[in-house]
Order: sequence, then C-alpha cells, then structure tokens
Amino acid sequence: MNKTAMVLGATGLVGKAAVEQLLRENWKEVRVLVRRPLALRHDRLKQTVTDWERLERYGDLFEGTDAVFCCLGTTIKKAGSQKNFERVDLEYPLKAAELARKAGVGQFLAVSSMGANPHSRNFYSRTKGRMEEGLSRSGFPGLHLFRPSLLLGEREESRPLERSAAWLMTKLDFVMVGRAAKYRAIKGETVSRAMVHIAAADPKGLHIYPNDVIGVLGKDFAAESDPAWDDEKGLQ
Repeated sequence: MNKTAMVLGATGLVGKAAVEQLLRENWKEVRVLVRRPLALRHDRLKQTVTDWERLERYGDLFEGTDAVFCCLGTTIKKAGSQKNFERVDLEYPLKAAELARKAGVGQFLAVSSMGANPHSRNFYSRTKGRMEEGLSRSGFPGLHLFRPSLLLGEREESRPLERSAAWLMTKLDFVMVGRAAKYRAIKGETVSRAMVHIAAADPKGLHIYPNDVIGVLGKDFAAESDPAWDDEKGLQ
C-alpha cells in the first residue's frame, strides 16, 4: 500500500486500533499527532507530540498525506465541561480538516456517532451532528463518516457507566436482530478495520456508514496471519 495515513486520536480505542491496522496492511507511512507518545514503535510510524490549541503550527505534517483518520473523542466528565467537550469533538476535527484540505489530502475519515444530528436536543448527538455538518463543507474528494453504536474494547481511561452499558448490551446481543441489529454494541477494532478498508478502496463523494454497515465492513477486513503480530500486544 503505497499510501501515507495520518491518525488523529491515536491513543483512543478506535484510533489505536486504526494505527495497528494500517501498519499491518503495510501502508507506506503512518503519522500520528498525539499529546503523549504511543508505546508502540515501528519504522513506518511517525509520531509528533502536538499542542492541539496551536494545531495550525503542524500544517506541514498534512503535506503528502493520502488519508486522515479522525478518531478524536472524549467525555464531558473527562473534558470537565460542555465547552471543553466541543473543543475536542468539534473544533479540533474541523481545524484538522481545514489544514488537511489546504494540504491537498484526498480522503478524510471520521468517527462520529449513531444519532448524530446538528438539531438534536441531546448535546452529544448535536455536537457530533455539527461536526459532520462542518466536515461536509470542507470539500474533500472523499469524505467518510462512521456512525458506530456503543464501542466495545479496553480503554486507557476508566468509564464505569460505559463499561456497564457495554456489559448489558453484550448480554442482550442475541435478541438484537432485525431492525434492532443496528443498535448492537460494536468493537473498536471492527470500526477501525472498516475505516481502513474504505480508505484502501478510496471511493469518492460523501458517504455515511451506519452501525450495521460498519460491522459488515469490519468483518470483511479480517487480519491476515502475521508472525510479527501478537493479538495481545500488537506489532512486535
């Protein structure tokens, strides 16, 4: 894969999985903008410790990038306020999109959320909807918005309520069929695989992927056996 990717939010559940997936799929270079360095080391992984309040300083890093994977996201509890939440989930993605577009990036892939709607009464859904709305005006040849349901996987930070909800939804998974299937909880790894699959295919235009479609795309992108890969530790 003679392409260069950039991952934003590489320490998060989906972002970390996306970095590993891109390296496994032999993308030429994987760039990450992070607040703190990842423990993962690889000769094709280029890390830049970033001051997100001055993101414009890193505009040159978007040059030569084929696809940007935006996996930024936080919680109001961690952010401390709705205003700070909007900075991470709305302002940073839109600023990154602006820099990416100026640099000529062709694809922008972003993790949004089921129920995203700029007119929603729910603050979280409204913020994600506003992000989608802003990105849709950015002018990318290929814009891909992924709307997963509750994400499953091990996070670095503790999210007790989310963990409890994930446990419950996992137990109820067998009854979530038919129309209810689209609400199933989904693994962060599945979302990342779907994103990488789409980036490799490089379809043009605006595309929105609901939860059930993400599940299909993620399953189709099963990892190949690799002696340098350990399921528990990642790339060695």
